Amino acid sequence: MHKTIEIRAQRVLLRNWKPSDLIPFAELNSDPRVTAFLRGPMSREESDAMVDRLQAHIDEHGFGFLALDIPGRTPFAGFVGLARAEFESDFTPCIQIAWRMLPAHWGHGYATEAARACLDHAFGPLGEKEVVSFAWENNHRSRKVMERLNMTHHPEEDFLHPRLAPEHPRRRHVLYRLRAADHSAG
Repeated sequence: MHKTIEIRAQRVLLRNWKPSDLIPFAELNSDPRVTAFLRGPMSREESDAMVDRLQAHIDEHGFGFLALDIPGRTPFAGFVGLARAEFESDFTPCIQIAWRMLPAHWGHGYATEAARACLDHAFGPLGEKEVVSFAWENNHRSRKVMERLNMTHHPEEDFLHPRLAPEHPRRRHVLYRLRAADHSAG
């Protein structure tokens, strides 16, 4: 039995994953405009397996990367949420916030709105003291979202992502932090 989670904001709904999310999620994970900022494109099988892992994290921890629904516009636009970082680094263990969206929904503020709602949840009901976010150093769109969330870049903590091969062109990542005391709900 899956734990049911819903986080609502003015224009968005974050929710558990549904079977109907698999096809658009696979499209998202194979779109070159999206994967230009990630490890690379995923096969349908890899994408489906990722959904299973994301839902398992939700079931185990009571929070995770949730499907992003934009009511009245689309039942699936991507994901936004919180998770435990699953690799070792100088800043782990930690709770990270992340997002990934279909390009048709970029530039409308949905990622920022959904991420704010997740931060409200992290610092409210979950009682977290800090949340981090990280991305490939040239992922300027994600970095802008981090800045709109009042997250602070710590250049001395930028790192080489341990899950990417040493020669991977997107291995260098930036780290942003937000403490509960610096977050204003809403």
